[in-house]
Amino acid sequence: MRRMLPSSLPAWVLLIVIAGLLAIQVSTLSIAARERIASNNVLDLLRLNDRALSLTKLMYAENPAGRARIAAGLSVPPHVLTTTDTPAITSSIPVDDEMAELEDIMVGRLAKYGVEEARLRRETAHGNPVKQSAEPSSDMGSVERELVDWSTDFTTADTFVASIEFKDGQWLNFTMKATPVSPVLDVGSLPLFGSAAALVVLLSIWALRRLTAPYRALESAVHRIGEDVKSPPLPERGSSEYKSAARAVNTMQGRLREYVEDRELLAAALAHDLRTPLTRIRLRLELLRNSPLRTSLMQNLADIEAISSSVLDFATYEAKREASERIDFWSLVDSIADANPHVSFEGARKHARGLICMGDTVALRRCITNLVDNAVKYGGKAKLTLAHDDSRILLAIDDDGPGIPEAQLQTIFRPFTRIEASRNRQTGGFGLGLTIARNIARRFGGDVILENRAGGGLTARLTVPVVAAPQQKAAE
Repeated sequence: MRRMLPSSLPAWVLLIVIAGLLAIQVSTLSIAARERIASNNVLDLLRLNDRALSLTKLMYAENPAGRARIAAGLSVPPHVLTTTDTPAITSSIPVDDEMAELEDIMVGRLAKYGVEEARLRRETAHGNPVKQSAEPSSDMGSVERELVDWSTDFTTADTFVASIEFKDGQWLNFTMKATPVSPVLDVGSLPLFGSAAALVVLLSIWALRRLTAPYRALESAVHRIGEDVKSPPLPERGSSEYKSAARAVNTMQGRLREYVEDRELLAAALAHDLRTPLTRIRLRLELLRNSPLRTSLMQNLADIEAISSSVLDFATYEAKREASERIDFWSLVDSIADANPHVSFEGARKHARGLICMGDTVALRRCITNLVDNAVKYGGKAKLTLAHDDSRILLAIDDDGPGIPEAQLQTIFRPFTRIEASRNRQTGGFGLGLTIARNIARRFGGDVILENRAGGGLTARLTVPVVAAPQQKAAE
């Protein structure tokens, strides 16, 4: 049951609107149907009272034979009119309070015309409607067609039977059809109700999309901040609730940016300031004679300088941002592959013509170079494969190294994180190459994903958004 329920707020609001609309429609139609039945009933009682008055005024002064003659002339089915010595309604007890009250009203109103008693009864219609002898023709007018339909409805309506007694003991019996109650919702009105409901639903969908559009932008902006804390702030316009939320997110982003920048500048300053004492130590070690201790200290000093240089590069990259430009991705990858004899590149130029992305050339080159260097260091060689679709470029970098445990495929991107089994200082860097590579890719709207190959080794997948899709010739 929970799987069938919506999960998003706009879907819930739309479901509530549709449910409320259906409830209102059903309630309105039910109330309208009850009111129509009540109005028709009051109208029928009024017609029955007026018919009794008009017939009594017409016949009270006549003798029994004259009444019979008038009744025969006015009797037209289904409105039957007769005069008899016995009433058509044999029971003098009313069937309900409504009929009893109307009988008293009739007797009081018709007493001056010689009426002694009045009896009323309502008979429920049974059976199917009587078919018309002639089918409505296509050239029939709207009024004539409605009259034909109404005459058909009268055959299925209830019948009122009335018996009125004159002073001379003769009974006037007549029948009258009740007004048919037409349905509130029929074939003719169904399109109107359906159109109104569809219009309300469409307007609700439009209003919900307009209402939730800022929040969708807020959601995407929060995701973007998670990937790049230095992304542009949110525009603070729209509803008061959205402006408050956007202002809070911008405040949070500003504080995060200040926090990150302080740490970056601190790391850059420490790495830079370490160069001076390290240089002094190196100069003093040069004054020592050749000895195992000097060689060991020089090696330790080289490690410290390499760490300092890596931290400085990392902090400098994070603190410095260059403007984006159009980059021929195939040419960039091809130049990196040509510069390393241990790298093979699979990708013909003709299949990647016009494969353009947006970014900083230096930063993107550094991103690809870091991934390629990792593959060469830990696998001996690297194999580059370039692919693309309508929205992104995919560069796969395969190596034949030992791979990475599945549990550490994400933690390896953290700064200074290394896999101790194989990726140590003797075989590679200090755990910043993958961090810098993924940060660069995410800054340009892409990403870096690591996957272990089925036959052994590791695959690094770099994706970046494409700006111009490749234009291939018809022959190709």
